[in-house]
Amino acid sequence: MNCNGISDWPKTVADHPLSDLPQSFRDEQKQLQANGIDNWDSLKQLDDLAISRMVRQGRSSARNFKRLRGIATLVCELDLAPQDAALLMHAGIASVTALATCTPERLVRQTGRLERSLGAGRRSVVDLNV
Repeated sequence: MNCNGISDWPKTVADHPLSDLPQSFRDEQKQLQANGIDNWDSLKQLDDLAISRMVRQGRSSARNFKRLRGIATLVCELDLAPQDAALLMHAGIASVTALATCTPERLVRQTGRLERSLGAGRRSVVDLNV
């Protein structure tokens, strides 16, 4: 099932397992695994109550769970790679609505600024070249 509840093949990114999360989310990843949340779509479906319960169970933080849920929303709704969704999220473009209202120039400026400050060393994911 994809994020819209429709069975499809090949699988979307949303169906991919939650693996290789950054080290900053290691406690949250343990909690997610312990609670049977193993793909991006399941993570997107978490509500605040479920997050609160998981935070009480371990060393994870609500802030990180909400970041992960935001990344999962972008992954599911836009079929983005998790690292691209994380880039948008951390660049201040945390929802589909924010992305839709963002001008191409602003998108390149915000993501480029973040990539430069991180020193990612990879080719820019977002550019205006056709």
